[in-house]
Amino acid sequence: MSFFTWLENQRKNLQNEIVKFKNKEFLDAVVAGCALVAAADGHIDASEKRKMEGFIGRSPELQVFDMDQVMKKFNTIADNFEFSEAIAKRQALNTIAVIKNNPQAAKLLITVCCSIGAADGNFDEDEKAMVREMCRELALNPSDFEL
Repeated sequence: MSFFTWLENQRKNLQNEIVKFKNKEFLDAVVAGCALVAAADGHIDASEKRKMEGFIGRSPELQVFDMDQVMKKFNTIADNFEFSEAIAKRQALNTIAVIKNNPQAAKLLITVCCSIGAADGNFDEDEKAMVREMCRELALNPSDFEL
């Protein structure tokens, strides 16, 4: 491998790492939000996980992340709900609150979470209530999302 090939590879890797660093907070918020909505009705449905995977896989900002690591994060949060729902919920809401000062990211997060809630064909009242709580955490108006 020539020096220039190596240098080009390093440049690409660096760009990916910068994108990862820049979007890690949003990724963490999406995973936490999806877990909150999925757990809201007491049952985490496989379709809700698939919907989250699909969003992350299609998002140019997030597809740089390893999906296995993303699913590990999701499963860790989901497992925390089995241990203590109150603690898991607060931890997830704290993770979401990190993006509060970025209204564009916060609105996208709520839109994604609404989509996750509807992934199993039934966006029930428990899931809507959870998304409304997330809106309050992010200083967003739930009615802007038809909630």
